[in-house]
Amino acid sequence: MARSEGNLAQGRSYRAFDVDSVKDYVAAQGELTERLGTAAAGELRAREVGDGNLNLVFIVEGPGGAVVVKQALPYVRLVGDSWPLPLKRAYFEWNALTRQATHQPQRLPGLFHFDPVNALIVMEYLTPHVILRKELIAGKRFGHLAEHMGTFLAETLFRSSDFCLAAAKKKADMALFADNVELCAITENLVFTEPYFDAPLNRWTRPQLDGPVLSLRRDRAAKVGAQEMLYRFTTKSEALLHGDLHTGSVMVTATDTRVIDPEFAFYGPMGFDIGAFLGNLYLAYFAQEGHEAYPDQRVPHREWLLETAESTWSVFSETFARLWREERGGILYPRTLYEDANDETGATIALHRFLHGVFEDVVGFAGAKMVRRLVGLAHVEDMESIEDLDRRATCEAKALLMGRELLVNRTTFGDIYGLSCLARAIRRERNLL
Repeated sequence: MARSEGNLAQGRSYRAFDVDSVKDYVAAQGELTERLGTAAAGELRAREVGDGNLNLVFIVEGPGGAVVVKQALPYVRLVGDSWPLPLKRAYFEWNALTRQATHQPQRLPGLFHFDPVNALIVMEYLTPHVILRKELIAGKRFGHLAEHMGTFLAETLFRSSDFCLAAAKKKADMALFADNVELCAITENLVFTEPYFDAPLNRWTRPQLDGPVLSLRRDRAAKVGAQEMLYRFTTKSEALLHGDLHTGSVMVTATDTRVIDPEFAFYGPMGFDIGAFLGNLYLAYFAQEGHEAYPDQRVPHREWLLETAESTWSVFSETFARLWREERGGILYPRTLYEDANDETGATIALHRFLHGVFEDVVGFAGAKMVRRLVGLAHVEDMESIEDLDRRATCEAKALLMGRELLVNRTTFGDIYGLSCLARAIRRERNLL
């Protein structure tokens, strides 16, 4: 598919579907007939289940099976048509999914159909999978999560980088995804800039969190740190990123993990995806006290969240190191300079220095993601579902402090375990409001 096709959905015959018209559309797609068990729209059932910020999501069921239809709207659903948004984001999501599926198909939904004009993707209906964020709120744990996510991140990031891809292929892919301008702009503004001044769309738990929010706006070190991370976000084209990898973009069962919704995909710093995922685990950690029926009810769950963050990084770094040793064939750190010259030690030093840089980015991006989910436009259900506002604000103030520390002091953490120690220390803090 040519790059220009991603822009066709802005014109011609785009229509936003509803629960009735989506059945007619799906029934007309011959490749879906066998999967649904019928070609008759009258035998299909549809319901709209989208609870995100941007899109329509339908589950369409027939006598033989079901599919998910995800359709982009020409505006930000969370705000309304006062914030227009290009439909071409579906094109980038499709391209990201198909590329990631070549490396980790077991971690993605199956892909069945793409319509660039109507800006929609038809994909596997994941069942009995549920959104990870909701399960974390409920206090549930998944022993496979760190292994699955660490491996997914290592495989998809390494294989889309100059360590692996041919230079021409990487540059062509960068050119394609560089057109995802508007969604990158959402991140650039909502994550790195707007939380630090009186932006019109900012919101927070008021009046309880007024003091910490005003302190953040006066915090020169935090503002500098956020802009330094924005600099990395806009200038480091290391690998193809999911671009919005939070716990709401992961679906799980007792044995399986799937990653969904990469419409923010672009070529950027590897640490961004990893930091986004870990930052959401830390948000879940601080939210646990707000969901306790009695003191310390969720101590095991809190500790599991920190252990999962630790293990995700460990699995990522170990898998990335294996890929570096076994499959490094791109233009970066060529084997002719190291292994072929009997300098295994040099290759190991180069690997460790690279991973150290990625880890520093992970810490900073995790902090930026935590801050934006507390005082920016789009918040997280982990906190928002805490009904007692005083209790919620106490949890949020602690998470906000950790986010700030990660931004400002990202170079001082020697390893992932230091982040767990920081989280535990902040959780014990009192009188942050």
